[in-house]
Amino acid sequence: MENKNTIGHVAAAVTILIWGTTFISTKILLIDFKPVEILFYRFVMGLIALFIVCPKRLVVADKKREVMFALAGLCGVSLYYLLENIALTYTLATNVGVIISVAPFFTAVITRIVYRDSEKLRVNFFVGFLSAMAGICLISFGGSGMTINPVGDLLSVFAAFIWACYSVITRKISSYGYSTVQSTRRIFIYGIIFMIPALFVSGFELGLGRFVNPVYTFNIIFLGLGASAMCFVTWNFALKVLGAVKTSVYIYMVPVITVGASMLVLGERVSVYGGIGILLTVAGLLISEMKFSFKKEEKSCGAAE
Repeated sequence: MENKNTIGHVAAAVTILIWGTTFISTKILLIDFKPVEILFYRFVMGLIALFIVCPKRLVVADKKREVMFALAGLCGVSLYYLLENIALTYTLATNVGVIISVAPFFTAVITRIVYRDSEKLRVNFFVGFLSAMAGICLISFGGSGMTINPVGDLLSVFAAFIWACYSVITRKISSYGYSTVQSTRRIFIYGIIFMIPALFVSGFELGLGRFVNPVYTFNIIFLGLGASAMCFVTWNFALKVLGAVKTSVYIYMVPVITVGASMLVLGERVSVYGGIGILLTVAGLLISEMKFSFKKEEKSCGAAE
């Protein structure tokens, strides 16, 4: 069990390492693509990849379980990413990254409400949350001040709440004992279905000619195969093994990864504030992940693969 928990932590860390760079790819694509077009292409590509990896059909006889898959697709694929991408058109990627990082707090609260038998959140979780948020704010706004855009920032808050709902729903799905790849694939199918109305409303255009640009092609492949197909599987596996709360705190690291990617890709430098912020964020993650925090939740996780 201890070995499986280690694998779960590695899966969560790898997922966040990739997701932390997606803001850059999305911003690049938003130059010529609508938010919903980026979503459609990346998740259709991800769905095809998952079918190739695991073509075996998932049979779900229980209608209640089917509803949970549908809700996961609505929250984790359609609503969350649509809100995030639209928010990026109104406000800075920095703002979105910071606000999305409150998702672990929402996840902890919702988990406590839904799973009454879970252990109460201990002081270390809240201390870790405050440390991480202080660090994230220093990374993002140190020395420059915060740029407020009510529409974009509010959409980001709602997106963080929706992602927390997805994490809690996926924890329930993990208890069914299905293959993680098959479960993720079914979530993608529902996510794409719920995305269809937005395609018509937003004036979706196929516009495949845009992929002649190798920069666009690389970024959509990265989002589709890496950030969608692979990362949703690894994230859902981590949720299954570690539980919703312990997995979600890894989201604190997203701004840290984004800063690192900006240094490598864009040649940006980290300020003194940013350096302190990184240390505070990592400390917040470690404090929140202290082993004694959520023993009961670990016991109530879904069945293993």
